[in-house]
Amino acid sequence: MNSLTDQINKWIREQLDSECNVEQINQLPGSTSAHLYDLTVSLDGKSENLVLRLFTLKEWLAKEPDLALHEARALQFARQLPVPTPQLIAFDQEGSYCGTPAVLMTKLSGEVNLKPDNRNNWIEEQAKSLSQVHQLEAVRFPWNHFSYTDLNSAKVPRWTSFPELWEEALQIVKGEKPKVRMCFIHRDYHPANLLWENGRISGIVDWVNACRGPAGADVGHCRVNLAMLYGVEEADRFLRCYRDYAGARFQYELYYDLLSLCDCILPGPPTVYSGWEAFGIQHLTDEMMRQRTDQYLFRLMKG
Repeated sequence: MNSLTDQINKWIREQLDSECNVEQINQLPGSTSAHLYDLTVSLDGKSENLVLRLFTLKEWLAKEPDLALHEARALQFARQLPVPTPQLIAFDQEGSYCGTPAVLMTKLSGEVNLKPDNRNNWIEEQAKSLSQVHQLEAVRFPWNHFSYTDLNSAKVPRWTSFPELWEEALQIVKGEKPKVRMCFIHRDYHPANLLWENGRISGIVDWVNACRGPAGADVGHCRVNLAMLYGVEEADRFLRCYRDYAGARFQYELYYDLLSLCDCILPGPPTVYSGWEAFGIQHLTDEMMRQRTDQYLFRLMKG
């Protein structure tokens, strides 16, 4: 869909200037839980690119009806960070104007890059930027980390080659949470939510899940994605780099790596994330995802 309703266009103009004009609309690739648009807007004779997110996934809205408000507040909070983030322009909390909850924000320069020329530097940059996010305290941020997995009903997956290891892992995540430092976390930090220019991260996007929580939740989530994309060694490289940048502020706990794995994989079986395919990763298969999941679990449990 490369067009918006008259009502949405009217709302956009009201947020900017009644004389502005939406000249071009392109749907952005990679979004799997909302409709994301790149808007070219003409205002005072100048063109500017904005991003509009329409929350259209009813199942998600049923669980978290405050998604637009959540992302709006997260964008405002993230402005304190030393890394570039989109700036909030406006939001339609309940969809009263747009027909569905919406967030309008600035567009950052750069592109998603899942095929870096130098993967070592690519991973190091990701670790550095994430450590900067976690420097920010979030005592007054009203959203808190929670598990996407119903741990009480979580069971050993049938597709795994390591049921005994899964049993051990589930016992750990069903146990007591480690007491660690809480900070501002992105909650969906992975390579497809990072923009790049000239070999450096030019922006972090998709802040709708941001919350106050343990740094390990972000680290673990990114590690699962790297393990699925490139293998266990790259996930381990990311952890080493992050530890170097975060220093004493970061207390590693196996618990959060395992919880992140559960949140990303269970109940499974794991499949290729369609967002990766949208950014040019075409060689992965569902069978590879099952194999890499087991390999990653084995590394976590056996070291």
